[in-house]
Amino acid sequence: MFFFLPLYDDNPTSRPPVVTYLLIGICVAVFLWQLGQDDRAVAYGLGMIPAVVFGRAHLPSSLATVPPWATLFTSMFLHSGWLHIAGNMLFLWIFGNNIEDVLGHGRYLLLYLLSGVAAALGQGLADPGSTVPMVGASGAIAGVLGAYLLLYPYANVHVLVLIIVFARIVTVPAWIMLGLWFAAQLLSGLADEGGAGGVAFWAHVGGFAAGVVLLLVMRPRGIGLWRPQRTPQFVAAAPRDFAGRRTFHGSVPESGTPWNRPRWPWDQ
Repeated sequence: MFFFLPLYDDNPTSRPPVVTYLLIGICVAVFLWQLGQDDRAVAYGLGMIPAVVFGRAHLPSSLATVPPWATLFTSMFLHSGWLHIAGNMLFLWIFGNNIEDVLGHGRYLLLYLLSGVAAALGQGLADPGSTVPMVGASGAIAGVLGAYLLLYPYANVHVLVLIIVFARIVTVPAWIMLGLWFAAQLLSGLADEGGAGGVAFWAHVGGFAAGVVLLLVMRPRGIGLWRPQRTPQFVAAAPRDFAGRRTFHGSVPESGTPWNRPRWPWDQ
């Protein structure tokens, strides 16, 4: 068994990621609200159903909570379970703050929402006759990942790698981690005929591609792409070394290189 999970990155920001916090808060609040609702009613009433969006089917009035076009937005704030929302919010927490830092709050929110819409449409176009509701923020977050890949391909991401019973936290450049993630989504989408796997792979692909395009269009003047790394790559650490760490939201230390900086309180 092979498994990898990003835990945090070495990519400081200059301002608080207010919109990222807000998006995480909304998704968590909506998920907690879902726990007290009828799953089927919520999924069909607020989830994106390709056949309904493209006019090939119609929901009964008892389930039609919002207009079909509105589900392109409402679906990205719903989640199907604890693991679903936990994984999505982890990715948003790690990578969203840096994109918000570069684009600013307004443009970042626009990139997130438009990527989510593109993701929903991508999944819908892959199977326009599907009557299975699509829910989740992963398409919008995929757009954030696409933008991150263009801006910070060499930024280091600390990844938990699990191979059978062997576990290690390894520092790898973002282009490897995100490249493997995107390749997995693309190959899984090609292999998953009719969406039998239950995962909206084409939403991930569509959202990622949208994030790349939107970043090129929306980035402020003077903001370059492919920024250099800040810390050494391919450094292995025992899982216990992760205790107490998180994405660093401060500024880059002025003295010395980032990897020769003074010890911080969480460097225990």
